[in-house]
Amino acid sequence: MRHARQHGDDGHLPKLRSGKRSRTTDRESSPRTRALAHWAGTTPALPLLVVCVVVLVDILGGRGMLWLPLLATGPALAAATSGWRQVTGVGLLATVAGATTGVRGGVPGRELTVILAALVTVTLASALASALRGRRERVLAAVRSVAETAQHALLAPVPGRVGPFEVAVRYSAAAAEARIGGDLYALIQTPHGVRMIVGDVRGKGLPAVGTAALVLGVFREAAHDEPELLDVVERIERSLARNLGPDDFVTAVVAGYPGGGHLEVVNCGHAPPLLVRDREVTAVVPVRPTPPLGLRALSGEAPCLHTLPFGDGDQLLLYTDGVTEARDADREFYPLAQGLARNVCDEPDRTVAALHQELLRHVGGRLHDDAALLLLRKPVPSAQAAGAAQDGTPPAGGRGAGAPRELDAFGDGFGSTETAA
Repeated sequence: MRHARQHGDDGHLPKLRSGKRSRTTDRESSPRTRALAHWAGTTPALPLLVVCVVVLVDILGGRGMLWLPLLATGPALAAATSGWRQVTGVGLLATVAGATTGVRGGVPGRELTVILAALVTVTLASALASALRGRRERVLAAVRSVAETAQHALLAPVPGRVGPFEVAVRYSAAAAEARIGGDLYALIQTPHGVRMIVGDVRGKGLPAVGTAALVLGVFREAAHDEPELLDVVERIERSLARNLGPDDFVTAVVAGYPGGGHLEVVNCGHAPPLLVRDREVTAVVPVRPTPPLGLRALSGEAPCLHTLPFGDGDQLLLYTDGVTEARDADREFYPLAQGLARNVCDEPDRTVAALHQELLRHVGGRLHDDAALLLLRKPVPSAQAAGAAQDGTPPAGGRGAGAPRELDAFGDGFGSTETAA
């Protein structure tokens, strides 16, 4: 017990000494010191460096040259990147340095007063500009946060695996500040199989976003309710006919996989999907074009359902015209089919990421239209993949796909069928 009490007393001694040191440090670090340290840590070095350089040049220049008015550059530069407190601090430092240097250099009182008044005026104007800039940045951040939330609600993230398919999606809005645009996509598992849509709304801005939300909402409901894919398209058409103006429309590809190794596709005036099979890229072009959604009343043409085989290792890329109409500095369109042939592999995520990077390089880093890519692949069963590896034959859809070709009406030996609504 004696040893225990001694050990306990010894254990309390460091705590007492530590507390004493903490109180001493708190006294030494006054609120003014902490505020000054915070200001120095958050103020960019360039405005302070400008103030020091101007003072040094003025001292070295002698009486013949007066450089003190250039001190106003300090708070003006600080206003571009810092808050109003930092701008005020830089302006105060510049004013004190100017007054001290002017008095020591023998600057006449009236002239020095004018210089200092100009410094104070520039500092106040810069602080106001900094405060307004900060307010706009906060408003923009709030708007971007709301837009990002709306995008997640509108364009729900697609998982990497949906039904029997491996899936990858990449979406880029032309309005980077908004992070949302008029392109739309969805891929969902339903009682009638996997169903998907990729579309492009005419126009941009909030009206296009509203139309995209309308199309996606109707599609998600109809995809679960309607056994036939043409009925899904019909419900979208009826909804758009009630809600869109006479000049508005939506191009879209609606596809479904009911099972049995066949894919159903309805193309409503949209860019043809690209099929990858046996290392060949094929543009799936229907024989009879179907008008975009919302324009059936003008054309009187009903959509057609096309069916094509879709087996193990096959891949299908759906996209919007923001990809194929992207131009480089020479006004050349991006060759998506050739790009897919160069970058396709057995991992959809890698393929889509490579396509997106190549697209950005093609346009010089910034897209001028919304662009969406959706790639799905039916994976090869492990036993079949192992057998192919033993035979030395690469799996279907591997890297090094051949030159693209067009497949009219999903025919050319693929055993496709076409059904009118």
